[in-house]
Amino acid sequence: MTIKRKKTKQKKVFFSKNKAKKTYLIKAIAGLSLLVFLVLVAGFLAYHLLLRKQPVQPAPKKQIFKTPVFEIYHKPDKVLRKPDYKPKPLSKALPKVAIIIDDIGYEHRVAEKFLSLDAVLSFSVFPHSPFQQRIIRKAQAKGFEIMLHLPMEPNEYPEVNPGPDALLISMSPDELIDQLNKHLDAVPSIKGVSNHMGSKMTSESPQMYQIFSVLKQRRLFFVDSFTTPESLCKPSARLLQIPFAQRDVFIDHLQEPDFIRRQIKELIRIAEIHGTAVGIAHPHEITYEVFREELPELQKKVRLVPASDVVQIIDQEAVRDILGQSRRQ
Repeated sequence: MTIKRKKTKQKKVFFSKNKAKKTYLIKAIAGLSLLVFLVLVAGFLAYHLLLRKQPVQPAPKKQIFKTPVFEIYHKPDKVLRKPDYKPKPLSKALPKVAIIIDDIGYEHRVAEKFLSLDAVLSFSVFPHSPFQQRIIRKAQAKGFEIMLHLPMEPNEYPEVNPGPDALLISMSPDELIDQLNKHLDAVPSIKGVSNHMGSKMTSESPQMYQIFSVLKQRRLFFVDSFTTPESLCKPSARLLQIPFAQRDVFIDHLQEPDFIRRQIKELIRIAEIHGTAVGIAHPHEITYEVFREELPELQKKVRLVPASDVVQIIDQEAVRDILGQSRRQ
């Protein structure tokens, strides 16, 4: 009887100890869970408090290049050549024609098709454009002349945007020259410059004097795309003695094969009268196809040359005549 009581007592002690251990374990787990919960709550609150003090910066957006709008084509003038362009005497030599492909740099497929032609062309390249280096390397390997296609403010601005970092009338002289130098430095292999749009900028003589002063220092020529009859590029270039030429024909402002063919014929006609002519085209597929077809006939009638071969410094005598006329008025 005594032995049974001892065993019963031992069992009670054993179960009592196990129960105490379980209770302790449950309390420990509960305490640990509470601690983890409090840490999580504290972290959550701290995170949101920091967010309120320091707003999260948005993730940088992937840069997307948008092709600038091509030139704005106004109603063409019947005669682009001014009286100071005297017809050249007839000679056995073929007249010179410079064809400039504008708006280069935002696509490469069509540009490289033009490079495949057996022709002398000039490429006018947008500054800071995504494919400019690739195209320039290939163009120089083929002997093509490189120009800077300089974005300038049009009359239609801001409804029509000439592209990033364009030269604007509202800029101070320092801002204008600084932006111009950045564009020139972006395409260091250039021989000259042409304007992209710029119907507003090119009609402002103070700004054109500033621009041409920089071009003179860098020994660059200028081809006026002549986007407005009010352009003052020619008298500005004359006064500052910048090698200069003016666009005679826009070749493809209507992207129709028959129209492009007619414009090429007009370019030939002007060259035959004056000895030189300047045509401007753009990297359109249809322009390439027509030009490829017309190239053999074109090369029979004119000599294709770089733009630098048709620019000239307008003589000082013409400057004195213009100043004399202005004084008499």
